[in-house]
Amino acid sequence: MKFLQILRKAATSPQNRHRVSSFSANNGRRFFSHLHSQPPPPASFGIAFDIDGVILRGETPIGGSKQALKRLYDESGNMSIPYVFLTNGGGVPESERAAELSKLLSVRILASQVIQGHSPFMQLVNRFENELIIAVGKGEPAKVMSEYGFKNVLSLDEYASYFEHIDPLGKFKNSTSQLAGCKKYSSKETDSENGPPSQRVEAVFIVSDSVDWSRDIQVLCDILSTGGLPGREISTQPPLYFANDDLSYQGLFPTERLGMGAFRIALESIYNRVHPNALEYASYGKPNPSVFKNAENILMQSICHPVEGQNPLKTLYMVGDNLLVDIKGAQQAGQPWFSILTRSGVFKGKGNHPVYPADLVVDTVEEAVDYILSKETLQT
Repeated sequence: MKFLQILRKAATSPQNRHRVSSFSANNGRRFFSHLHSQPPPPASFGIAFDIDGVILRGETPIGGSKQALKRLYDESGNMSIPYVFLTNGGGVPESERAAELSKLLSVRILASQVIQGHSPFMQLVNRFENELIIAVGKGEPAKVMSEYGFKNVLSLDEYASYFEHIDPLGKFKNSTSQLAGCKKYSSKETDSENGPPSQRVEAVFIVSDSVDWSRDIQVLCDILSTGGLPGREISTQPPLYFANDDLSYQGLFPTERLGMGAFRIALESIYNRVHPNALEYASYGKPNPSVFKNAENILMQSICHPVEGQNPLKTLYMVGDNLLVDIKGAQQAGQPWFSILTRSGVFKGKGNHPVYPADLVVDTVEEAVDYILSKETLQT
């Protein structure tokens, strides 16, 4: 069978190593709480799947992903193998993304199983809970931040609408669709005297990919160079956070599309040319080791009664299509991560990568799951 061929190949490769480590769960205690009423999964391993280019292309399942995921559930439809989706994508709340994935993949997926690029932003609520913050990107960025607990958040679409002529190309654009629905996520009522133009923006969050680069770069330069008060004098830059730093990703077009990392490069290049001080920012998402550590902690919560100081999940598998994001991230995270690279998305090469070689290279996510389940079965 195909998975046996993969197993034999992996077993003879010096790069394919089973990694074991111990860790303790310090964060994400509320994740997988819905599973505590179910019997504990017998698996001693966990899996993290990238989405775009591995599980889906657009809204279409690829690589046998539906069949592969069904093998992680028992006959009653309960999850028997702990797994999460670890993606740099986003733009909608985790609960909505989980509902969408459940429908597309025909399995029951919980919000706690969806870790998006902007999920770590919730850790900054205590710092900016009542401050005016701006959320940038496609989808519903302001709704995402509001659900995390930020109480005074505006999308960049809405924020820009308060400033006449802030976008010199605005008259050539149809902004009706951009503004539709955004006001219902505003946390506070405003008036002409005390509205957003008179309030200092305390932080900016790039939640998802920018839809209008020219407008967004212009307005962000205005916000960041004036200390959060566009049109005023040069002042100290407010904090800027990016949900990820992906240069590209695999969409529906045959070749990769520019991602948030490309937008960050464009913003930084322009800002540094027109402002005396270099742009300061922080990026989250893969390959940041903290993202993988958080995934470890969340997967740990799938065990009903873990013994303190012991790790019942001896191996964690990262299945992704991007060498510089998924594979590099798993390698930097170290044990107990084992990286599996698929040829179904960004990576399409025949061999491995000389700088960031994956522990295993397969064609599809279905082959990855074949390998994982056969390997773990042989070891039990």
